[in-house]
Amino acid sequence: FEELEALGWIGSKRPKMISVQADGCAPIVKAFHDGARHAPLWENAHTLAPGIRVPVAIADYLMLDAMRASGGTGILVSDQEILDALYEVARLEGIFSAPEGAATYAGYKKLIASGFLKPEDKVVLFNTGSGLKTPELVHGEYPVLDPRDPELASKIV
Repeated sequence: FEELEALGWIGSKRPKMISVQADGCAPIVKAFHDGARHAPLWENAHTLAPGIRVPVAIADYLMLDAMRASGGTGILVSDQEILDALYEVARLEGIFSAPEGAATYAGYKKLIASGFLKPEDKVVLFNTGSGLKTPELVHGEYPVLDPRDPELASKIV
């Protein structure tokens, strides 16, 4: 953001930087709330979201600095909250997000409930992957539809 401002592309206003991590692997969130300069190695890291199963982060201090300087925070979400968010985003928005992207929505909902974020706040949630990378997380029977079928529209529930 400082570079973008130096180029004259944005002003001095900055967004709150927020880290959402799974409660089974949360070194950045722990370091943030402990007031630490560096995040500890997270032993026995586990979560169903492989992209956020990162037990030690490179340049952790840069993330922590950005979170603190921006008035941001760090928040934990459970694997169940991630799954619930994955289904909710699919149902409401038609997006089959990656579990990591669903984690951001789960964190957003918790931050709204806590009052840290307000419903009128402008928020960007990053979903950098597709749920197709982790199809084992979605359960149920799904019909295979033929797009050439003239009756296709009537088969969609």
